[in-house]
Amino acid sequence: MQSSRRWRCVWTAEFDRAFDEGVEDVTGHLELRTETRPNREVRRVNVDFPTWMVAALDQEARRLGVTRQSIIKMWLPERLERGETR
Repeated sequence: MQSSRRWRCVWTAEFDRAFDEGVEDVTGHLELRTETRPNREVRRVNVDFPTWMVAALDQEARRLGVTRQSIIKMWLPERLERGETR
């Protein structure tokens, strides 16, 4: 099935201008089927936590209305970005 979208080659300066001005939708100039986000590759890891820590994570997750995994995914990057170590 062919797409009804027609591709048009644009110069970088023209693309940047359209993006910066926000007047034109530039997504038609992008190949979104093959896009990737740098440093966003996923790697599954298993971590063992003490029971008290899982209970504390679950309590905070319930309080915020999110999952345990969401809490961990929010807190770890914050800690790593601050560069806090013991």
